[in-house]
Amino acid sequence: MTDGPIDEARTRDEKIRDHMTEMVDDLVLDRIDALNVLRADTPEEKGALLEKIAGSGKVEQDIVSELSKVRPLWRPDRFEEAHRLAMRSLEVLDRNGARSPQLPRLGPLKPVAGYVVEQMTRWIVKEHQNTLITRVRKLYERREANSQWSTPEHEMLRKARIDAARVEAGYKGNPLGIPTFLLGGAILSSIFSAITAFMRWAFNDKAGLVVLFVAVGSVFFGLAWAALYSAGVARRRIRLCTDQPMLALWETIGAAGNPPKDSSYDFPVFAIVLLTLSWVLIPIVIWRWISKT
Repeated sequence: MTDGPIDEARTRDEKIRDHMTEMVDDLVLDRIDALNVLRADTPEEKGALLEKIAGSGKVEQDIVSELSKVRPLWRPDRFEEAHRLAMRSLEVLDRNGARSPQLPRLGPLKPVAGYVVEQMTRWIVKEHQNTLITRVRKLYERREANSQWSTPEHEMLRKARIDAARVEAGYKGNPLGIPTFLLGGAILSSIFSAITAFMRWAFNDKAGLVVLFVAVGSVFFGLAWAALYSAGVARRRIRLCTDQPMLALWETIGAAGNPPKDSSYDFPVFAIVLLTLSWVLIPIVIWRWISKT
């Protein structure tokens, strides 16, 4: 009757020992593989051993698939139409993407919230617009370079590349709608001076410190809301303007991966960080500061 628990413990110990043995064997095999690579006579043998160790994944499959498609254009009969539609979509996005969005009722905070949301939306849209036109121009250049001269594909790509290069400079610019002279002028200096004076006053008084952190928390919460709202506005406008035209262009070119994504997906992370700071860190700092004093 007493052998049962002992047998179970022995079985458990044997399983642990077998697992440790497998781990040691794997480590030894890894070292043997590394030694085989070092002892290989030619670079070709070393490369083959390294590839065998690393295995193959989706990236390697994509490489083989793209190299096997040697035509510069997958659908040359639809390329010119897709190019015109892509250029048109960029024009519409440039004209409408950064316009002031419709805001919910925010009372007296609506003008400030509208300005912040507009600037964030403009940042996302303009950055994506700049990325798109540059990627399109580079893709045209590279496909033109690997197309046979004097073929219809080579001529179409050359004309499309000239179009993209011609408009690229016009689409690129300051992603923020703030005049440059304000960023380094007296207005910005005065704002920083006022903030510095307020912080000095706040750190010399408990009540002022509470006011400071409440103000900072409110600003963080407002920025988090603005980031989420701006990301939604920008994503909707980019989807309406450029998602489908760019996807069609990439498909007609073929074997070029996927069109670039916009940064609206990163702004929710930014909002979560701000909310964490406002809800967790700021109350902790206030409590520790008051408890020490």
